[in-house]
Amino acid sequence: MFAGCASSTMINSVPSGAKVYINGESVGTTPYLYTDTKVLGSVVNVDLVKDGYETLYTSFTRTEQVNAGAIVGGFFLLFPFLWTMEYKPTHNYELIPLPATGDTITTEVPGPVQVKSPTERLKELKKLLDDKLITEKEYETRKKAILEEL
Repeated sequence: MFAGCASSTMINSVPSGAKVYINGESVGTTPYLYTDTKVLGSVVNVDLVKDGYETLYTSFTRTEQVNAGAIVGGFFLLFPFLWTMEYKPTHNYELIPLPATGDTITTEVPGPVQVKSPTERLKELKKLLDDKLITEKEYETRKKAILEEL
């Protein structure tokens, strides 16, 4: 009966072969088929790790797509309303290569450069977390980097 409550999504990365961590636990490599029976609104934290690339921290929620079968079933049995939404069929992520050792990255910025204080940067970072634009793990990683600069 609960099999109808399951939702799956294929996690892909470019390049493929990235290690997949779901809620901090290593589960395989991309492409990876993720399936669960969590209820509406559940958040899944995903980290993609590959040598030579920046670690990608992201998440998705079980609110991405309507499950019509669960809605119809909810009229007969009340609890399927907890599974009326499901994940998108695929989640595709592009990993960013790390600069090669010895490479320097330079960018030209027109006009005067404004340097923000660590306090301002921490406030902006907290707002990103509050607005759910970054995950808790990404927030902690970036916060640690800002504090280490002090």
